[in-house]
Amino acid sequence: MTEAIPQDLLRDLTPQVVAIVTRRSGDFDAAEDAVQEALIEAVRTWPERGVPEQPRGWLVTTAMRRLVDAKRSESRRRDREHADHLAEPEGQETSSAVDDSLDVLLLCCHPSLTPASAVALTLRAVGGLTTREIAHAYLVPEKTMAQRISRAKATIKGRSLGIDGTADLAARIPAMLKVLYLLFNEGYVATEGDRLQRVDLCAEAIRLTRLARTALTRVTGTGHGELGGLLALMLLLDARRPARVDAHGAVVPLADQDRSRWRPEATREGVALVDAVIGTGRPGTYQIQAAIAALHNRAASAEETDWLQISALYGLLEKVAPGPIVTLNKAVAVGYADGPGPALALLDDLLRSCAENGDAGFADHPRVPAVRAHLLELAGDLDGAAAAYELASVRATNLAERRFLTSKAAALRDARC
Repeated sequence: MTEAIPQDLLRDLTPQVVAIVTRRSGDFDAAEDAVQEALIEAVRTWPERGVPEQPRGWLVTTAMRRLVDAKRSESRRRDREHADHLAEPEGQETSSAVDDSLDVLLLCCHPSLTPASAVALTLRAVGGLTTREIAHAYLVPEKTMAQRISRAKATIKGRSLGIDGTADLAARIPAMLKVLYLLFNEGYVATEGDRLQRVDLCAEAIRLTRLARTALTRVTGTGHGELGGLLALMLLLDARRPARVDAHGAVVPLADQDRSRWRPEATREGVALVDAVIGTGRPGTYQIQAAIAALHNRAASAEETDWLQISALYGLLEKVAPGPIVTLNKAVAVGYADGPGPALALLDDLLRSCAENGDAGFADHPRVPAVRAHLLELAGDLDGAAAAYELASVRATNLAERRFLTSKAAALRDARC
């Protein structure tokens, strides 16, 4: 008789076990590999034998034995004795599960890693995904992903697993926030492939952000405003997921989405988080983005959206985290709040500024012609909008987005006939 493994059990336990095995062995790389083998063994045996009474202890013991087997230099008898000895202190672990999870997450998001490497390592060591699963999620060969993870491990080799005081913790949090944000974004609008969104990646980003917020609250005694803002942003965006594509997988723009299909429980939680974190200090990047998302989710219809306030929030975001993407998004809000004329002028100013500052390549970003097309459509220039949509479709790397942009161009061309 088979027994189903409780949902998310292994993923919840993974960072705890990695932390324990790393502390005992002093080798994060070897510990993470051993834990992956223990997870595979659990998936293979638990459904038939049943979930152990102490699953974390079982995983620790199994991983430690894998470590000993991999490094044995003495007799098999002494190896077994050593493995049994190392496994015994499970009940004596003094650190908490949330402390373990935060330690491993922060190590995987270390500032010395590139964003792509940090995301991959986080999914493996904290998310419990195999290299094959991560490679499949990012549409790259397993060998390529294995090399990326291996390089990431080499980069952080010798780094401390624990946090050395509040200053060290504060220094690592921005990188962690960025990695979690990048992970969610890859799920929300997949870089490549024929699907607009990767639900599994969005769900994993939300799960890890919840874990980080719980752990950070446990360690510091208070929540982190930006982490709460990031979780709120994810929830509010993910609430719209059921309405973002139609029955055929085609993209449905925000203004045309059936808001009755938005997930109300995610909206309620996201809005409550925004209300809780805004005003507790100087607003950060993720808090402001969450406030913008909340205005969209609160509106009963596209026509009732408070574009003036959204435009003002983008102006604040430009001051807190200036960048061309922020200004590009602001142009859309200005187009609704003040009209397409001022928005197109803002877009032209942005491209001119990028060219003058040595960032002329930003003009090639697929969202630039897509935003211009939308603004030209609002202005009634259907021919110009169609041409811009066609250019955006050529640059788009996601096939679902490309099909949407192509269909928009075709519809405008047909409207002119």
